[in-house]
Amino acid sequence: MLMAGPPGAGKSMLASRLPSLLPPLSPKELLEVAMIASIGGELAGGRLSDRRPFRAPHHSASMAAMVGGGLRARPGEASLAHHGVLFLDELPEFTPQVLDSLRQPLEAGEVRIARANHRVRYPSRFQLVAAMNPCRCGMAGEPGMSCKRGPRCAADYQARLSGPFLDRIDLRIDVPAVTASDLIGGAPSESSAIVAERVAAARTRQAERFEALGLDDIRTNAQCGSALVETIAAPDTAAARLLGEAAIALRLSARGYHRVLKVARTIADLDGAETVGRPHLAEALRYRVAGDRLLAAA
Repeated sequence: MLMAGPPGAGKSMLASRLPSLLPPLSPKELLEVAMIASIGGELAGGRLSDRRPFRAPHHSASMAAMVGGGLRARPGEASLAHHGVLFLDELPEFTPQVLDSLRQPLEAGEVRIARANHRVRYPSRFQLVAAMNPCRCGMAGEPGMSCKRGPRCAADYQARLSGPFLDRIDLRIDVPAVTASDLIGGAPSESSAIVAERVAAARTRQAERFEALGLDDIRTNAQCGSALVETIAAPDTAAARLLGEAAIALRLSARGYHRVLKVARTIADLDGAETVGRPHLAEALRYRVAGDRLLAAA
């Protein structure tokens, strides 16, 4: 997920709250997380927790710090976030090489480190959550505000993100500035506990679906291959027509096509629906292309 918005809109705060919405680690997942943390020297005092990892490296992090390496080929942030969240704040400030090094882990769910004396593979199946300002000054496109450098500021800033990297991001969300009226008279919203229950129910539904198919090693829609996702996320007639039209109009890549199906299947699971319908697919497509700021980056 990529959130774009002006400074102070709450992007970092939203990202830090995400682990509280995710279900606790299962015993198998807890063991994997503990083993990686132990190798990386992150298991302080040998204490274990079923809370999912949340890693937020600074944008000055090197490639070795992000994906692993060094003299002893230790795991990097991508592996330390296994079964959890990897949060990249100020996304365009990371070097392009570091961001592109995440492309393989995002696809394969593991990091492969090759050195003269080491050949190591670390699991790294994480949720990537990123935040960015629309331009370097942060105010481009905001009502009543203007960027001193004009449109070129936003274009140059967003161009630091490569197309292949952006193609791996499923949810692109604009986060508008918070006004004083929002803070003073905000409407009541759902608590994290209620949302967490809905997420847990959706994950249980997914796990039962894969168990019925004899796929005990797959627990979530994100782990599906392209052939499997076309089976479990087969849209109804109206949704299939919309997907075909959108794939042509939006010039979706093969990866983008299957990722839209995965998101739509997950939205249907959260809704408790057995079939992927047109509303689920329309919402998945909207997340894929939301915001002129992010379209400009693509």
